[in-house]
Amino acid sequence: MKAKFLTLIFTLFFSLPVGLFAGPLDGTCIALVHGILGFDDTQGLAGGLVKYWGGLDNYLRSQGAKVTTPGSSPLNSIKVRSELTRDALVPWMAANGCAKVHLIGHSQGGLVVRYMASNSALGFNTTANKRIGSVSTVDAVHKGAPLADIVLGVIPSWLQPFANTALGLFSSLFYGKKPMDIIAMGRSLAVSTVNSFNAATPNFTGLKYYSYANKMAWADPVQHILMAPTHPITWAGGLWYGLGGANDGVVPFESQKWGTYKGEATGQKWFATGIDHLQATNLQWSGQNFFDVTGWYLSIAQTAKAGL
Repeated sequence: MKAKFLTLIFTLFFSLPVGLFAGPLDGTCIALVHGILGFDDTQGLAGGLVKYWGGLDNYLRSQGAKVTTPGSSPLNSIKVRSELTRDALVPWMAANGCAKVHLIGHSQGGLVVRYMASNSALGFNTTANKRIGSVSTVDAVHKGAPLADIVLGVIPSWLQPFANTALGLFSSLFYGKKPMDIIAMGRSLAVSTVNSFNAATPNFTGLKYYSYANKMAWADPVQHILMAPTHPITWAGGLWYGLGGANDGVVPFESQKWGTYKGEATGQKWFATGIDHLQATNLQWSGQNFFDVTGWYLSIAQTAKAGL
């Protein structure tokens, strides 16, 4: 009798649909595309001690997704970063059987994924070969970052080439030999440049675009230790350019919206004073103490997969 009972249990178990025990993102291909000063979390930075996505790639994998965090240039133009990201994604998609990939871009990475989706000359996503399932952006720079305008305005044009060389050499100590162009990066984030970018980069027809935005309640030096100094500067710049004062320490809140706006980070703790630009990706696990970062990214990924 006992043997028959066990046989029945095993029969029922193995007859159940395979997908029943799969994660909610079963088989979904996702690329987390970093912003400036970013890197591939497969290696991380400083010998793997620093993680841009704070373990979110592994979490999404635990939910059944196939995830990559393609590293490109930490400091460069949108075009160059898009080309490098494409070169990393194409072989990864082939190796993982991904016909399409859902792109999630943070900060300047939001402009990179939009460029990859719309620029047919890049050869990644075309009418004949649609490789992108959806485009989602987190705290991206869709209407520019006044902070970039302010910094570029402070550096005289004659000094910019020297500053580019010096900062590029300094950055190479952390990132190794990667193509860098700090001035091109700064210009790519300037309000006037992004306005031109938007005009030249319309949404790809039929593709879903989602955006997520965050803001700090105030320049809290405890929770937002790195963003507290830049928050008032971004606040003033946002007002000057008609984007409002609310910001995440780097990007005005209104600048972060594109396509279908899906809201701010969910599950914020009662003591959180908003979510800043770095906490939005859980950089070095900086966000998880202030909001439900894994739940939020699971929702972002599920929305992308479902096309809601």
